[in-house]
Amino acid sequence: MGRRGIMSDQLKEEIAKELGFYDTVQKEGWGGIKARDAGNMVKRAIEIAEQNMQRRP
Repeated sequence: MGRRGIMSDQLKEEIAKELGFYDTVQKEGWGGIKARDAGNMVKRAIEIAEQNMQRRP
């Protein structure tokens, strides 16, 4: 049993593409990204989650 992350792989990939480091992920895996990129990815995921919560009635 693997520990399930909060973000789906699909969401992580979409954010990586949006932020411009998906090519690094493809070459080196998630461990290959810079700490700053990882931080930006988390920030972006939080923004998306907040937007989704605001849309709910």
